[in-house]
Amino acid sequence: MRQGYRKYKPFAPIALPDRTWPDKTIAQAPVWCSVDLRDGNQALVNPMNLEQKLEFFQTLCEIGFTEIEVGFPASSETEYEILRALIDQDLIPDGVTVQVLVQAREHLIRKTFEAIRGAKNVIIHFYNSTSTLQRRVVFHTDMEGVIQIAVDAARLIRRLTEEHMAKEDVDIRYEYSPESFSGTEVENSVRICDRVLEELGASPERKVILNLPNTVELSTPNTYADQVEYVCRHLKHRDCAIVSLHPHNDRGTATAATELGLMAGAERVEGTLFGNGERTGNADIMNLALNLYSQGVDPNLDFSHMNHIKRVYEECTGMKVHQRHPYAGELVFTAFSGSHQDAINKGVNYMAQKSSPYWEVPYLPIDPADLGRQYEPIIRINSQSGKGGAAFIMRQSFGYLLPKAMHAEFGALVKAACDAAGRELRPGEVFAIFQKEYLDVTQPYHLLTYKIFEEDGGRGQVLVDFEGTVRYDHHTVAVSGKGNGPIDAFFNALRSLGLTEYEFVSYSEHAVTGGADSKAVSYIQLRHKGEIVFGVGMDSNISIASLKGIICAINRCEARDRAEQENPSAEGRSGILRATPPVIALR
Repeated sequence: MRQGYRKYKPFAPIALPDRTWPDKTIAQAPVWCSVDLRDGNQALVNPMNLEQKLEFFQTLCEIGFTEIEVGFPASSETEYEILRALIDQDLIPDGVTVQVLVQAREHLIRKTFEAIRGAKNVIIHFYNSTSTLQRRVVFHTDMEGVIQIAVDAARLIRRLTEEHMAKEDVDIRYEYSPESFSGTEVENSVRICDRVLEELGASPERKVILNLPNTVELSTPNTYADQVEYVCRHLKHRDCAIVSLHPHNDRGTATAATELGLMAGAERVEGTLFGNGERTGNADIMNLALNLYSQGVDPNLDFSHMNHIKRVYEECTGMKVHQRHPYAGELVFTAFSGSHQDAINKGVNYMAQKSSPYWEVPYLPIDPADLGRQYEPIIRINSQSGKGGAAFIMRQSFGYLLPKAMHAEFGALVKAACDAAGRELRPGEVFAIFQKEYLDVTQPYHLLTYKIFEEDGGRGQVLVDFEGTVRYDHHTVAVSGKGNGPIDAFFNALRSLGLTEYEFVSYSEHAVTGGADSKAVSYIQLRHKGEIVFGVGMDSNISIASLKGIICAINRCEARDRAEQENPSAEGRSGILRATPPVIALR
């Protein structure tokens, strides 16, 4: 067995036995800062051009971001260009603050202040790396050395801010990041942050953002939370700081790390849409925001137009949102499993019946409609689907409420079609099966004309008379009958055609369209020679819809019997069930 794992050092846990974050909950949204145009953009194979950046910026504003890191303007002319375009074209809404990143280096800081001229609200975000590894390998200095780098940068930024604000009506705020915070001794993180706060003149009225980057996830999320809580506890000037998180996803746990970090005392989060960013990406703000939303907390961001956001993201970045990406993926609101489909169907029915104010649908933690998603893809039909899936499609997509007893019969027909096709079926294909199997069945019997009227049967009873004509193969026959209702009268009329072995079991009905053109659909359940068969009829008159449903069921039985006579091996292929539910007496 390979022993390569031995070259990796285990992370050191934080000594925080009285940690409090495990008992906390997130009751309100943090301040969100999008770093899509900086951290996300610098990770792209083909970075966004100016047009794409401007479109992305507009989309971030539409979502509701009030703080947006637009780039590193001192690093290149391209980065400088985007900031100047936003300022010169007056594209920054009054309520939005643009954030610019800069290393703690004098010439880059001065270039940054040139880039922000004319902006109304700016966050100057400066950083230097503080981790033990980078101190030893990259910078060849000790902690005092990196503290001095941060202090010198803070002193220069404060002086340039005062000069800038004397010339322009602008609000400049500060943000400091001890880069690679997660790899820095927590006591040293506290030291450098306190020194920076002091040098910037931070106060409770003029707070400085202290950003704690999980630059490379070096530990489990709980350890990151311990680090955040330790800093929050030990800062001398905690009331002068806004503690911010900047998690990456190297261990695949950025969402968890962020949520635990908020529980540990942080008030702000930097991240990207769909987790774009260096290596495995940044924390996914969309994921985090909708996690809050699904728990009844207002995220203060609007993702109700998810498909539009996805389109902009994919077109601007050249990246694809994974099919199973939380909330946004094509397949996250789908269910192929039969048991899942059945539970979702029951949940939707329950909410309709109970008028529940809460979303209570199994396997769907959030209402797809809240994201501008459609219900059609929730249940998708393939060979793994159960009997309830096809019924759900018929209800949600086409307005047909198949009775539960019919689910197995129709589900078997759809499953057989899936097996034959070797793929999933689209909703339209499911409906086509329903139409062919039930609505378009007109042979061998077809109801041509009909008249139903009532007469006094004496002793307070009402008799129903049916008169009509039925086409059988190529013959037209007049039939008539009496009964205690339209269905009973029609059954008695059919006896003259020799149809004496059919027993009525049950029926249900509903309207399938609204308004003046509303039509009724009737589902008829019959027993024939010990087997159960369903028929469906549709008409503007509910009584006639029931009669058409009876004819449909009889035709399906007759067609099955003829097929079995011609090919005995085809028995049972029609989907007609062999079952014996109790017969409902005709009244």
